[in-house]
Amino acid sequence: MAVGVFDSGLGGLTVLDALQQRLPQVPFVYYGDNAHTPYGVRDADDIFALTCAGVERLWAEGCDLVIIACNTASAVALKRMQETWLPPGKRALGVFVPLIEALTERQWGDNSPPREVAVKHVALFATPATVSSRAFQRELAYRAIGVDVEAQPCGGVVDAIEQGDEILAEALVRSHVDALKRRMPHPEAAILGCTHYPLVQKTFQDALGPQVKVFSQANLVAESLADYLTRRPEMLGTGTRSVNLTTGNPAQVSARATQFLRKGVKFEAA
Repeated sequence: MAVGVFDSGLGGLTVLDALQQRLPQVPFVYYGDNAHTPYGVRDADDIFALTCAGVERLWAEGCDLVIIACNTASAVALKRMQETWLPPGKRALGVFVPLIEALTERQWGDNSPPREVAVKHVALFATPATVSSRAFQRELAYRAIGVDVEAQPCGGVVDAIEQGDEILAEALVRSHVDALKRRMPHPEAAILGCTHYPLVQKTFQDALGPQVKVFSQANLVAESLADYLTRRPEMLGTGTRSVNLTTGNPAQVSARATQFLRKGVKFEAA
């Protein structure tokens, strides 16, 4: 009954942690492609190929349903996977839709026409590939009208987190927030459009100010998955073990994951 969680590196662990707390009875298999991180500077074909390889590895662990916990992969590869690649009986779900449903105050699975919402000025912080894909704006347009989105590509932040350099990561966050605020001085809400960014969420909030509501994905994705599995229990796969897999060096990745999550995390070679 295992569910897979795919990410380009460490960021998806923020989603995994929320999923495990919300669904403690479900075994989760995490796959971090640390050998190829960051995805945010790669081209679309490369991201697609790497994501498909990771999802296939999760299928081998008995995960018929995979959460694409990497925003870049969700933005760049997921739609193509769903339309051209996924076989019958397999599903891959992304992390944008639950976030947008929360931002627009819509119920899970609400597919009614787009309407005006309370929030009009939204800052989006994401990887360069996610920003250039405009996937967030496209999904938002399905659900809301009249929302101004200013997107800031946050080069270097994922690298700094993956390398365990918290000081550099926090300095880069402040620089990127300053750059966005020069273009949108008074955002009402901010979207952390990368699952690595909750690891430096406090820095984002401090730089933006207390008046800006910061939306992060982990708990929203967990609630959305719980709802999905209530409606589609047949998507629980045959896998029975919970394990963290990495394409990187397991000892190094375990140490960095433990440092950022501030609890013991153990990885095995994928």
